[in-house]
Amino acid sequence: MRREILLVIVAFFCLSGCTLAPKYTRPEAPIPSDWPSGEAYKEVKAVTDAPTATELKWQEFLTDEKFQKIIESALSNNRDLKLAALNVEMARALYGIQRAELLPALDAVGIGNKQRKPADLSTKGKAMTVEEYSVNLGIISWEIDFFGRIRSLKDRALEEYLATEEAYRSIQISLVAAVANAYLNLAADRESLKLAKSTLETQQAAYGLIGRRYEVGLASELDLNRAQTQVDTARRDIARFTQMVAQDENALNLLIGSPVPAELLLAELNEVTPPKDISPGLSSEVLFRRPDILQAEHFLRAANANIGAARAAFFPRISLTTTVGIASSELSGLFESGSNTWNFAPQIAMPIFDARIWSALKASKVQREIVVAQYEKTIQTAFREVADTLAVRGTVEEQLLAQQSLVDALAATYRLANARYTKGIDSYLGVLDAQRSLYAAQQGLVATRLSLITNLVTLYKVLGGGN
Repeated sequence: MRREILLVIVAFFCLSGCTLAPKYTRPEAPIPSDWPSGEAYKEVKAVTDAPTATELKWQEFLTDEKFQKIIESALSNNRDLKLAALNVEMARALYGIQRAELLPALDAVGIGNKQRKPADLSTKGKAMTVEEYSVNLGIISWEIDFFGRIRSLKDRALEEYLATEEAYRSIQISLVAAVANAYLNLAADRESLKLAKSTLETQQAAYGLIGRRYEVGLASELDLNRAQTQVDTARRDIARFTQMVAQDENALNLLIGSPVPAELLLAELNEVTPPKDISPGLSSEVLFRRPDILQAEHFLRAANANIGAARAAFFPRISLTTTVGIASSELSGLFESGSNTWNFAPQIAMPIFDARIWSALKASKVQREIVVAQYEKTIQTAFREVADTLAVRGTVEEQLLAQQSLVDALAATYRLANARYTKGIDSYLGVLDAQRSLYAAQQGLVATRLSLITNLVTLYKVLGGGN
């Protein structure tokens, strides 16, 4: 009866063991509760009918079918994402190991011992050979977690495991955004290459016309040389954009982990189906859903639990070894009646003087302060990323309208200047200047349209878009 009572008491303490970790309180966010306001943000409004980034899966945000096929391929083949997934599995296994420390391990142990004792050590006064054989089943050195040391280490392992899961989500979202941006950059550079080739054809035709006029004395050598500069400029840009397109394809192949099928690549940016519009939310509290911030908070919780383990080191550590089995001086007598044996050996170790545990406690507290600073920096960085993206969003549409108007005006100017030159009213310098300005404005229009689309992708990423 007493034995059963003892087992109940031990089980009670094991199941209700306390922890000495300080109570966790999330630090106050070192950022404003509202998004920035001002001229750069006047077009940014928290549209109530638009979903937030965390409410949309990436398939719902990026609706272009070619987009989706490429991203799905990247999620299957990207090596960084595979490493992150393996890290999650590793952290899960380590947590399982630490959690198992709370439970006793049952071992079966077989021992055979044969020893010769000299006469002066023998109880019979003569040299003899002693044999002993035993088979035992029991618990070997199980620490009873009265003060929560193992429980705190288990909590730390759990938080580190959860942190790796958030790291995986963060890498996944970053990969989706990186693939989308690489895909868009490739489309934009292909469009710029197409524009450069079209410009070269136009300039070669103009150069041929001026060459014929020069041969009959209707154009000067200066006009001919000026026309040559535009031909060479277009040739240079074709080589440059050809290089950029090849590098864009290489970058996209690396992100995906395999060559991209040619039929999935776009000829120009106009072929892209724009991503779905999203709302930044009413306040900066949406940042707490970002996986990198959740990851930093899990690390903070882990550091908090580690303090509990360091505090528990000041208290006694109680361990239990208990076995039941059979023993005999002869191997053949192991299973005979009367060979039963048992052992019950509790042990308590009380630290009296160990300077290391004081240093360990101090180190755990300092480590927590370090993690707090990292957590706050992560939040501040996230706020800055969203603020920068919103500043682009609040101005890029106006930039696009102005750039389109500039292209239209310069196109009209070029036509008029070319007509005046053909009729002999103006010199070729006016045509050259108009054509150079138009070409630059057209390239700027491609870049502005690219900025408009990539800004939506970036906003989805920095707001912690869903999986």
